[in-house]
Amino acid sequence: MRWMHSTESEIEIGLISFKPCIDYDKNGAQTHSIKEKALKSYEGHYLEVWTRIQLLWKMILMVVLCFQFYHSSGELSRHDLIHQLIDESHYDPLIAPNYEDDFPTNISVQMLIKNIHSLDELHMDFSVDIIFRQRWTDKRLKFNHSTVRILELDQKMIERIWVPDSFFPQEKRAEIHDVTVPNRLLHIYRNGTVFYSMRIEMTLSCAMALQNYPLDRQVCPVSIESYSYTRENIDFYWERHNPVLIPSISLPQFTMPDTVKTSACSTEYGEVGDFACLLLELQFDRNTGYYIAQIFIPSILIVILSWVSFWVDIDAIPARVSLGVLTVLTMTTQSSGARSALPRVSYIKAIDVWMAVCLTFVFMALLEFAYINVVSRRNSKPIRTASQCDKALNKGVSKTKTCK
Repeated sequence: MRWMHSTESEIEIGLISFKPCIDYDKNGAQTHSIKEKALKSYEGHYLEVWTRIQLLWKMILMVVLCFQFYHSSGELSRHDLIHQLIDESHYDPLIAPNYEDDFPTNISVQMLIKNIHSLDELHMDFSVDIIFRQRWTDKRLKFNHSTVRILELDQKMIERIWVPDSFFPQEKRAEIHDVTVPNRLLHIYRNGTVFYSMRIEMTLSCAMALQNYPLDRQVCPVSIESYSYTRENIDFYWERHNPVLIPSISLPQFTMPDTVKTSACSTEYGEVGDFACLLLELQFDRNTGYYIAQIFIPSILIVILSWVSFWVDIDAIPARVSLGVLTVLTMTTQSSGARSALPRVSYIKAIDVWMAVCLTFVFMALLEFAYINVVSRRNSKPIRTASQCDKALNKGVSKTKTCK
């Protein structure tokens, strides 16, 4: 609201202007009316109100600016926040989170199987590529920040954070992928939850039962344990949802079911103590297509081929002997080839029974020819002595054909 007096004694209020009413006294002098006095009083009142409003707005703006300045200056950057959390004065990465408490640190485990390379019956092991994830709560790593929700640590910073000493008892060989850098990550959340993940390629032993080979089904256990902390300090749990994730994996000789069996276990090492353990069972169903085409059908044909000698003329001795010996040698070679990819176990396998039966049929065909050949030659041999002739007559043999 703006007031100004014009030269013609006009008063402007905003865009409205008017002239005050003028009265004259007895001497002819001009005097302002009551309306003009009221207008001046009105003007002074609103100027005072406007001044107070401006002052109030300035105070509010100052408070807001001060609050923002205090709020922004009181929070640390990500770099400073990480270094504050892992400061050695109050954080020791060599001690478990709940080491001084009466309850263990619960480690939640999840496993993502990326690939299964091979299942070797000879060495009784299999190779697997997994992403191993662990999650736990470390109250020493709690932080409060308005904008930072997760702290992502670099590979070198992970060494300054406590992580579980998990290991796989069935492991033969293992390594963490390091192309282009070691494949590990660690996230810290506001409430102190730590998420730790790594990509591991390892070869695990699997005690296979080959009694039904090649019509068998193998179950390979994968155990996860803590090496140095007993159940009093560390306890393992599978993730509540999807503890094991297995994408579509294609194996040349096996198929895997869509679901796997997970359970908790416990291992007792005598005086050392009771250690937490998790168990994963991987099931492999063997495909029989390869063995039908490479073992069963060829062995059946070899047995049938050995029976061809029954239709060969009895006097064609070289042909029948060659055919019988050839089938026996072929069957023996095939049996040795089928067992070459298997370990030397003490029990009898299904493939051993099959090969033994086929070899028996082939060998019996060869023995049958030898027996028939001996009997045929004995009947066709002439009798030269009287005693032999009498014996032949007693058996009903014609004298004209045998006695000379």
